Amino acid sequence: MPAPIAVQLYTLRDVIGTDPGPAFDRLGAKGFAGVESAGLYGLEPAAYAKRLADAGLRLCSAHVGIDTRDDAWTDTWSADIDAHQQAGTDTVVVPMLFPNHFADADAVARSAELLNRANEIAKARGLTVGYHNHFWEFGDIDGRPALAALFERCDPDIVAEIDIYWTKVGGVDPVDFVAGLGSRVRLLHVKDGPADTHESDMVAVGSGAVPVADVLAANDHVAWHIVELDRCASDMFEAVEASHDFLVGNGLSAGR
Repeated sequence: MPAPIAVQLYTLRDVIGTDPGPAFDRLGAKGFAGVESAGLYGLEPAAYAKRLADAGLRLCSAHVGIDTRDDAWTDTWSADIDAHQQAGTDTVVVPMLFPNHFADADAVARSAELLNRANEIAKARGLTVGYHNHFWEFGDIDGRPALAALFERCDPDIVAEIDIYWTKVGGVDPVDFVAGLGSRVRLLHVKDGPADTHESDMVAVGSGAVPVADVLAANDHVAWHIVELDRCASDMFEAVEASHDFLVGNGLSAGR
């Protein structure tokens, strides 16, 4: 069975505004199985969970950032992951660390220490921690991509959420990279576009330069396929729905 299909809600930030209910309903009606949160839109966790359930959706994971400029980040992190756990997730993903966190081997080691500390806090609550990449994590560190070096230094139960588009933009073959991480990979951000520069608009999955089918077939440890389009020249919701049609229609992902 292919992995179920979800949407990272950052994709629909301009559509949702302050009320996610109509977007949830439309995603559920289309046949998406879940969403990955990008905040709770000011809702109490129980209310957020009810909105999802009413639309037939699950909270597959949650993006919860770490503000490394704040020495007391652990307090904020703890409160944020508690709220998302109450909303129904069992996996919290750090959505990014800045490029300076991958500048050299020492920076990568410090980044791994940061994620390991976050993992200690989350594990105490029964939560899984992941890290999501952009394009700047693929510089060379001792002959391999910095992101690979990061995961080598991370606790073994920290999972990888690999953004297959940014991997290609970063100059690395996403098929080989996703395969090479083995059981570390639990989530995939499935996006598409020209994959030439980080400034280009993205397109509905299946109509760009990313070998989506090959990437999704490269690793059978993946639990969720999460559609994410950071920006798109066409109507965003239509691009999300077209992505669903491509992935589910071709048997690459499982709908609800």
